[in-house]
Amino acid sequence: MKIKLRQLAHSRTGDKGNISNISLIAYREEDYPLLKQYITAAKVKAYFADIVKGEVIRYEMPNIAALNFVMYDALGGGVTRSLALDKHGKSLSSALLDMEIDIDN
Repeated sequence: MKIKLRQLAHSRTGDKGNISNISLIAYREEDYPLLKQYITAAKVKAYFADIVKGEVIRYEMPNIAALNFVMYDALGGGVTRSLALDKHGKSLSSALLDMEIDIDN
């Protein structure tokens, strides 16, 4: 069964220079293991391959049923150097929530 992440979680973004971070927070604690299983750093890096040129590190926060992805070299040089429309990368959270996962039955 394929579902979009927005059915399981909400998201927020932040930025510092050319680094973007995206949190993925489960609506329900019981969905957190699905996020941990299916949303790896490698999968996020591949999903954002056109814009993330550096490493992606995943941090797990089980106490709040959340994952945080820190993406290096992800904002086209950073807020003060990029001509991109979304210099802070705020729309990346919405893009991540559009990712589909195929959940085994």
